[in-house]
Amino acid sequence: MLTISVPGFGALTLEHLVLDYNGTLAVDGVLLPGVEDALNTLAAQLAIHVVTADTFGKAADGLEGVNCRLTVLEEGCQDQAKVNFVNLLGADRTASIGNGRNDALMLAASAMGIAVILGEGASMVSLNAADIVCTDIVSALELLMHPLRLTATLRS
Repeated sequence: MLTISVPGFGALTLEHLVLDYNGTLAVDGVLLPGVEDALNTLAAQLAIHVVTADTFGKAADGLEGVNCRLTVLEEGCQDQAKVNFVNLLGADRTASIGNGRNDALMLAASAMGIAVILGEGASMVSLNAADIVCTDIVSALELLMHPLRLTATLRS
């Protein structure tokens, strides 16, 4: 569990981290450098869930050394499937990270949503739904490892 108090934003008690795979943790299906270590570090405090359409069919192999639960979604209504997943976990106890249009609902529903802009870009819908936007997935993950960074970004 990760507890963070941000003046003007509120107190967060996070138990889960839900992430998209392609465009968030990986580019062209290949896990980005530093992601495995960062996720395994966070797994000591949060249950890590990767929820993906797995466009390139490489998520299971890419996440082989990561302490996480992988859920591959069926085609159709993936945005709704992702937000349903977050709601089942408890949106008020969940942070999420994504980049695609199908991530917007989960970013908005989560206690804290982080959008990332990597090589494939990010949907404007997701950027507008997020609380924070990062241009590097490892930096986004490090926000959770160093909560004072969240305070600096989110305080009002």
